[in-house]
Amino acid sequence: MKEIRMVDLKGQDKRIKSEIDTAIQEVIESTAFINGPVVKEFQNDLENYLGVKHVIPCGNGTDALQVAMMGLELKPGDEIITTTFTFIATAEVIALLKLTPVLVDVDPDTFNINPDEIRKAITHKTKAIVPVHLFGQCADMDEIMKIAKEHGLYVIEDACQAIGSEFIFENGERKKAGTIGDAAGVSFFPSKNLGCFGDGGAIFTNNDNFAKLMRSIVNHGMTIRYHHENIGVNSRLDSIQAAILNVKLKYLDKYIKARQEAANYYDKKFAGHQKLKIPFRVKNSTHVFHQYTLVVDDVDRDELQKFLASKNIPAMVYYPIPLHLQQAYKDPRYKEGNFPVSEYLSKHVISLPMHTELDEEQLGYITNTLLEFIK
Repeated sequence: MKEIRMVDLKGQDKRIKSEIDTAIQEVIESTAFINGPVVKEFQNDLENYLGVKHVIPCGNGTDALQVAMMGLELKPGDEIITTTFTFIATAEVIALLKLTPVLVDVDPDTFNINPDEIRKAITHKTKAIVPVHLFGQCADMDEIMKIAKEHGLYVIEDACQAIGSEFIFENGERKKAGTIGDAAGVSFFPSKNLGCFGDGGAIFTNNDNFAKLMRSIVNHGMTIRYHHENIGVNSRLDSIQAAILNVKLKYLDKYIKARQEAANYYDKKFAGHQKLKIPFRVKNSTHVFHQYTLVVDDVDRDELQKFLASKNIPAMVYYPIPLHLQQAYKDPRYKEGNFPVSEYLSKHVISLPMHTELDEEQLGYITNTLLEFIK
């Protein structure tokens, strides 16, 4: 049996090595390493794939979220509602811009932000909602967009884990994750479903004015060279990463299908087990399975992780500490017990290997080993 990896980038990239090598070599020969023509090519191809008017490539997913907030011209003190059960970057950029993060709990089934909790958190200072499409499944964008419209709020989607996922609205319309709100941020970190060979990210928007400002912000606030109209940052997707991503973009739907097939295998093996809760599938979103995350009950999660490791099976915990209990984000407004769903999940979730290269032998070994521990 092949070595089991949490994410098998080596196996995935081996399949397209000749295409990747050619793409990289073309950039090297062109010497157009920053803002070269291949960046524009990737931008255009991704816009077409997503069905969005504007893709603004940038340095990483964290920058993407920050630039989106800067592009919407949010001001210090503005309140931004987001989830407490997410990676730190979601709140990090809010704090860096001197905005006020307002944390709310998640849905116990989907792990995504709970619209009912959003409604309770809105004040006269609220300016935006940042839903996180966690683990590859869209948050309830029908309800979130209704709330935003009622209260005149921006919606900035954190789509870093959900590229390629589709949300199906009540009227049957389908849109890709990240193309629904006013803006969105996405990451091309190597382990993402669409990942490069380093850091990379992008902002999405359908608003021409927002796009113009965000393109300026990622390039030191310039629209014309050495004319700095806006306060900006230095956050550009380099040409080599763009070339790699453009190769991988052609295979993204195939990669998603492979992940879904692996998830289906896990589901069938674990279905009905009283100590395991498999990932919940909503009817109004496809799931691209950036992670396959179980909730374990009446099981020592940490001992399970150790047992799997002893059998050469990696497993991860996303996320062991919700944001409101992180030292950097401690706030007198929040204390332990305020967000019971997120706090429960942080103690009971475990993510299994999930990538495009999992074969039936590996999946069988993973599932049988896990069931051996919890029987």
